[in-house]
Amino acid sequence: MKKLILTTMIALGAMFISDVKAQDVQPDAKQAEVKFGKETHDFGSIPQGVPATYEFTFTNTGKAPLIITNAAASCGCTTPEWTKEPIKPGKTGYVKATYNAASPGPFTKSVTVVSNAKNSTVILYLKGDVKPAENK
Repeated sequence: MKKLILTTMIALGAMFISDVKAQDVQPDAKQAEVKFGKETHDFGSIPQGVPATYEFTFTNTGKAPLIITNAAASCGCTTPEWTKEPIKPGKTGYVKATYNAASPGPFTKSVTVVSNAKNSTVILYLKGDVKPAENK
């Protein structure tokens, strides 16, 4: 009787493990994938008090529509905008980031982009050096 119970448990365990492995092997063939042209932009030197804007462009290289659900800046000094409608496979969209350049000195700011893509979170960077405004 003990042998029968042990054999049954081993057989059920083997079936469970093979089922889990089979699920892991099957990739989701119809999924969006986002590919940015570049993920860091360096403004170089910019004048204080003059907002600086850069538009990051991306392509949906996947096989399903891409939806950007959020783009969040690392601080209140950066304002993101992005393509709101679904981006079809092979088509492009944008994430535009504006840095207000209020404080002098070097800066590095980020915008975290969240989507339904296979690579669901991408971090974009803005950097540069704000030069103090000259007194007239």
